[in-house]
Amino acid sequence: MQYVYILRSKKDGTLYTGCTHDVSERLKLHNAKRVASTTNRIPLELIYYEAYLHKDDAFRREKFLKTGWGRNYIKKTLQAVLQKQKN
Repeated sequence: MQYVYILRSKKDGTLYTGCTHDVSERLKLHNAKRVASTTNRIPLELIYYEAYLHKDDAFRREKFLKTGWGRNYIKKTLQAVLQKQKN
């Protein structure tokens, strides 16, 4: 299995989208400052993930979620979770 995941920074509320075969291990690496792109945004929490049988499908989905259309999809799909952070 391959997973596309979205993390939210508890520090500044920014989102990070990534792809991995082990979501819990990857989250640990992010929070241990072992992923350069999120080092200054820890702590991070997992707010969403999708599972795929083939890594090509997962990477294609990750790429889509990083586009404007994908960010709109995330905002609409995760309204309650994203609103919670503002309150």
